[in-house]
Amino acid sequence: MSKIEIKNSFVELGNFLNQFTLDENTKNEAVKNNDTFFDAFVDLIHLSQSHNGWFTPEQVYFSIQSWAKALTEENLSQWLSAYDLKETDPKNIGLILAGNIPLVGFHDFLTVLITGNNVLVKTSSNDQHLVKFLAKYLIALDERFEKKITFVEGKLEGFDAVIATGSNNTSRYFDYYFKKVPNIIRKNRNSVAILTGNESKEELTSLGEDIFRYFGLGCRNVSKLFVPKGYNFKDFFEAIFEYKDVIFYEKYANNYDYNKAVFLMSLYKLLDNEFLTLKEDTSYSSPISSVFYEFYDDLDEVKSRLKLDEEKIQCIVSNNIVENSIAFGQTQKPMLWDYADNVDTIEFLNLLQ
Repeated sequence: MSKIEIKNSFVELGNFLNQFTLDENTKNEAVKNNDTFFDAFVDLIHLSQSHNGWFTPEQVYFSIQSWAKALTEENLSQWLSAYDLKETDPKNIGLILAGNIPLVGFHDFLTVLITGNNVLVKTSSNDQHLVKFLAKYLIALDERFEKKITFVEGKLEGFDAVIATGSNNTSRYFDYYFKKVPNIIRKNRNSVAILTGNESKEELTSLGEDIFRYFGLGCRNVSKLFVPKGYNFKDFFEAIFEYKDVIFYEKYANNYDYNKAVFLMSLYKLLDNEFLTLKEDTSYSSPISSVFYEFYDDLDEVKSRLKLDEEKIQCIVSNNIVENSIAFGQTQKPMLWDYADNVDTIEFLNLLQ
């Protein structure tokens, strides 16, 4: 398959995904293979929560719409225009995917295929159905994808390079097991926000999206706030009140109750609005239903700290305080060229040729 043909297939996939929203699933007769896939995908979306309790319809639809918006002719062309993608013999690229949020590994899947390579996929047990369904759709569009996409149940073998995503613990295993081949090994990362106290209510409400989307399970979710000394959290709590319904989701509520109890038994001082706790802590990684915060006197010190800890940080949210920071409410809306850990996956794959 040529790279142009592969790109066109992903545009068709984007057209397919664009039919599915939380408000309504609307069949577009111009979309290919709807007779086979439309109803089946609706069923899968609503079954996803039985496969992974965190994959509620709202969260799955959000992910689907994000990919529908990304997989357009315009976006794909803009992304690929930065590279010299020559027609070369394909390499076999092993992928070990995470499963913390719906379709979290799809960018790697897309990148390997759109550069003309073959993909060997080992899915997480927490997210093994959605990406397989989309692969079947691609194969239905062009049966040549069947030779380019392999899902691996057992040991991952026969690869020329590997992209593996896991925890800090599993990354040590990955580093050892894949040390003899080119690799990208991703570890735990967290996202932070820097506040000055001058943020509008709209900006703080948007920050709630960065905190609560996917229940805070993604590495792009904000788990830590840097605030000026003496910061009053009243405006923050008022602005995020519209996310209060998150507490009615049982798994989130159980985490809220448990983590709050642990904090209180440890005699930690907490700020609490009955669906989110704030704890003063120097760490970046906070548990579900909690966000850590830290006071600062000097913004330059915060910038220096984050520069030193850049391997622990996925995103920095601010009102243009830090270079290349992300606007409030945008962390879970990355563009195709926003690479995880700032590692250019296409460049990595190009160097294999």
